[in-house]
Amino acid sequence: MLNLLRFREVADYSASPELMPKKPISGKEAYQRYIDHTLPFLKESEGEILLMGEGGKYLIGPTDEQWHAVLLVRQSSVESFLAFESNQEYLKGIGHRTAALKDSRLLPIVEANRTL
Repeated sequence: MLNLLRFREVADYSASPELMPKKPISGKEAYQRYIDHTLPFLKESEGEILLMGEGGKYLIGPTDEQWHAVLLVRQSSVESFLAFESNQEYLKGIGHRTAALKDSRLLPIVEANRTL
């Protein structure tokens, strides 16, 4: 799965006040809290983060669109992903993601034969 992430300047915890830190934090910091919470559940579902990197301006694409970060995640199967994303313990921390992100895209990818 390819994740394109645009962070809020200041995380907005209005939808998950129970997760709100004592002092305001950035969207990037809130997303790191989401990652820290999520990793054990991702590993349990046989998933892994392959790449997490900073985004930037497109070389080819809209000049007014920019993503702050990209995340590439591999899951072992669709069933594993569905089990992961419906895990009630995982869902308890998803408010960090909501608080962090101003905008995002999630593109599922299926590995293709290398002889395109």
